[in-house]
Amino acid sequence: MSYESQLMARYSGIPTFMRVPVVTDLSSIDIALIGIPFDGGVTNRAGTRHGPREVRNQSSLVRTINQATGIAPFDLVQVGDIGDALPDSPFELTGAHKAIEDYYTRVKQSGVLPLSVGGDHSVTLPVLRAMAKEAPVALIHFDAHCDTGDFYLGSKFHHGSPFKIATEEGLIDPNKTIQIGIRGSVTDRDIWKFSYERGMRVIHIEEFYQLGLDAVIDEIKQVVGQSPVYITFDIDVLDPCFAPGTGTPEVGGITTFEAQKLIRSLSEFNIIGADVVEVSPPFDPSGITALTGATMMFELLCVCAASRSRPKEE
Repeated sequence: MSYESQLMARYSGIPTFMRVPVVTDLSSIDIALIGIPFDGGVTNRAGTRHGPREVRNQSSLVRTINQATGIAPFDLVQVGDIGDALPDSPFELTGAHKAIEDYYTRVKQSGVLPLSVGGDHSVTLPVLRAMAKEAPVALIHFDAHCDTGDFYLGSKFHHGSPFKIATEEGLIDPNKTIQIGIRGSVTDRDIWKFSYERGMRVIHIEEFYQLGLDAVIDEIKQVVGQSPVYITFDIDVLDPCFAPGTGTPEVGGITTFEAQKLIRSLSEFNIIGADVVEVSPPFDPSGITALTGATMMFELLCVCAASRSRPKEE
């Protein structure tokens, strides 16, 4: 596949994720870059529907080689931007989730690994419904919130509950789920009790810094092992000084460099898909949050490419 567009002036051309070609034939690629411009699951501040478009724009600043790891993803695998998983009825949450699931079912059937940009965190649920339909997968979850809440304002489907539902539906294995960066004020002391009761490994921000980065990486490896794993990166895991443009910011988060180091440690895993969610451009006119989202997307692309290009065991 030609990546000549990556050699053009970065302010020119049609904006795609990391300036890769727009692709309609899924059989020609290994990894699909996908936008999910949907925020019907937010509980307060909307705006993440604009995330994919602005991340595409800011991703023109991303180059082709990871200087820290040496990974050149476009040399390892074929990558294309296949557009957006856009529901026909975005104002009806359950139907919208079904449309997103159907979109990713086609991706799954093609054998392509999806790397997505949301959208609010509720979109990870329909993605998992498509990608983990046969058997539950492990989950590496970077976030300020566990997102294992229950009913809120009359609905169990919202961006604070996807991993409770995913566990109940048998999409993720809670004993192979690790949630990193949890913090912030709450209205219920037991708001995340589901995570603990089901055996998820929850690392609050205080423990994160008590353990140290290397020990946290060891925890990820211990929890996940060699299981097929999905990676989800909520931009609000970062301190809002690095990513102010998000719907539910929580001060006291990790740094962008710590996030990069964490993601870079995942290249040996058996990755089935990944996403970056909760980038809300209206809350950050500077564009730094979208640039950060694009950068984390590139880090994820590198580890996904390394995982995808490894020879399969017989």
